[in-house]
Amino acid sequence: MSKGADLNELKRRMEGAVNAFKSDVASLRTGRASANLLDPITVDAYGSRVPLNQVANISVPEPRMLSVSVWDRSMTAAVERAIRESHLGLNPITEGSTLRIPLPELNEERRKSLVKVAHEYSEKAKVAIRHVRRDGMDTLKKSEKDGDIGQDESRSLSEKVQKMTDDTITEVDRLLAEKEKEIMQV
Repeated sequence: MSKGADLNELKRRMEGAVNAFKSDVASLRTGRASANLLDPITVDAYGSRVPLNQVANISVPEPRMLSVSVWDRSMTAAVERAIRESHLGLNPITEGSTLRIPLPELNEERRKSLVKVAHEYSEKAKVAIRHVRRDGMDTLKKSEKDGDIGQDESRSLSEKVQKMTDDTITEVDRLLAEKEKEIMQV
């Protein structure tokens, strides 16, 4: 295994955790309806958990309203349950196979709970980044033990992996601060 490719792979995996975090916080609403608000919701459908957008069409008919058109009418109850049980505080109104979801005004308490959810997403991303770091460090230790690389080179690469980890976690913290500010300002 090439050492350079190993660092590039670790960087790619860390960036994947940051992108997943960006996607998660993008789904937190800040006052306006957005179709990606429902992205993190999964539905029990056909014996497995699938993303909501694979069983329904999501649209934004009004600035403070979402509309979810379920393709299979028998899935309507499962979709409604999944939306209610999400941590988004939404209460869908069922009209046949369509669910209308009014977005309530954001009050101070709701804003604080959204910030808590954003912090949970950030911690999840940081844990994923630390797992990537651990995998990289384990690989380096194994390579050193097997004699593929020397102790000095191992130490140098370990420092690079740690710096990459620190930089990526700093990026997650920066994105979290931006989202927190956005939520509390609206």
